[in-house]
Amino acid sequence: MKTNRRCRALLAVSLNLMALLFSTTAFITTYWCEGTQRVPKPSCGKEKKTNCLNYGGNETANETNQNVVHYSWETGDDRFLFRYFHTGIWYSCEENINAAGEKCRSFIDLAPASEKGVLWLSVVSEVLYIMLLVVGFSLMCLELFHSSSVIDGLKLNAFAAVFTVLSGLLGMVAHMMYTQVFQVTVSLGPEDWRPHSWDYGWSFCLAWGSFTCCMAASVTTLNSYTKTVIEFRHKRKIFEQGFREEQNFLDQEAIKYFRERTEEERAEAGDLRLQCLHSCSPN
Repeated sequence: MKTNRRCRALLAVSLNLMALLFSTTAFITTYWCEGTQRVPKPSCGKEKKTNCLNYGGNETANETNQNVVHYSWETGDDRFLFRYFHTGIWYSCEENINAAGEKCRSFIDLAPASEKGVLWLSVVSEVLYIMLLVVGFSLMCLELFHSSSVIDGLKLNAFAAVFTVLSGLLGMVAHMMYTQVFQVTVSLGPEDWRPHSWDYGWSFCLAWGSFTCCMAASVTTLNSYTKTVIEFRHKRKIFEQGFREEQNFLDQEAIKYFRERTEEERAEAGDLRLQCLHSCSPN
């Protein structure tokens, strides 16, 4: 019993730790959503000679360069390029088409005014989600390594299960609110940011993986608590049943003993009466 209970507790601690690591990583990274943005090509210059528009300039020097587009009203989509971007809770970063590297801006500033409150609520929920995971993990570690008795372990187990379930619910709500805000920002956000195509990134997968591990940890903790309580009740029932049988056996033995003593006393009393009659009768 003790070994099985310890294995279940160790599994719950491992799942909770994975949930905590996944949620923290997702919270601080910027790959919740990623895709491409359709933007006009910049003008060609001394530093920019590829993927650019030539508005007259030195056409002969650029005739052999396939990445230079000679501007005309008939070029259509040739005047545009697709730059890569990725977005997290805090920042949205996009490829810098004028230089190497990326440029980032606050996603909170990009969100429409009507969605800023929902976004901040999502951020607060994510923070509370991580904090409750830390509390649940601490309680599970106390129950695993420092519980002095089974009763104390059960109490810690119950509190850890409650905190873990609450954190999982908060995490689910936070992820769904962020998804709603991003989809609204795609439609109503700034013109120079709106994605041409996008999909969820690995940070988003980590966030939902964290939720899955969190709920698995809570189920494992509740399962451990329930099994331990059932085992205790079963042992108590067996003990009480054995005690009753032993009590009944002792009662029967006591009744038998007193019955035999009573019969012996009656026999002795009869013998004394007979002796008294014999001694008292005339010769």
